[in-house]
Amino acid sequence: MKKKMHASEEAKQKDSSKTIENKADIQPSENNKSDITDNPPACDTEISTPETETKKEASDKTNAELKAAEEKLAEMKDKYIRLSAEFDNYRKRTLKEKMELSKFAGESILTKIIPFMDDFERAVKIMDTATDHDAMKSGLDLIYTKFGEFLKQNGIKEIESMGCSFNVDLHEAVAKVPVNEDDKKGKIIDVVLKGYYLQDKVLRFAKVVVGE
Repeated sequence: MKKKMHASEEAKQKDSSKTIENKADIQPSENNKSDITDNPPACDTEISTPETETKKEASDKTNAELKAAEEKLAEMKDKYIRLSAEFDNYRKRTLKEKMELSKFAGESILTKIIPFMDDFERAVKIMDTATDHDAMKSGLDLIYTKFGEFLKQNGIKEIESMGCSFNVDLHEAVAKVPVNEDDKKGKIIDVVLKGYYLQDKVLRFAKVVVGE
């Protein structure tokens, strides 16, 4: 009997100790309490502070400046493309005008020369039947004088050569002839082909004979 009672008491004591252990496991430790108090659960909503507002304003300002720079770059790129196209058109147009100018530069001069051709044709026709040689000569002299005036009006003038000192910038010596007179040595004693200026530029060198 006593053994049964003793066994029953031992069982009760074991159940009591288990209950205490379970309660100990359920209650938080001091460290766990501290963790719960110090680290509250995070909140999804961001708290607005002066620092975050300043950062947001700076970010907005940077984005606005970047957008403005992109717009300015696009505008400058468009202007560059337009200017490039305009310059290309200008280059092609000026090249065409230059080619046309080179092709028809002498048109005005040639138009003024044609009447002299008409005069020479009439003179050639008269030569076949004319008996008055003096009148024929006068007609040719008139055409010659008229043509000389035309050349002067267009900036062409004769280079003075006969009796002048030989000048390599104006004359081309085709021959040298010994002379007895000292004052003719180094001077031009004959002009084989006249030379001409165009304004102040030598259009054609005079071909001359020089005394030595």
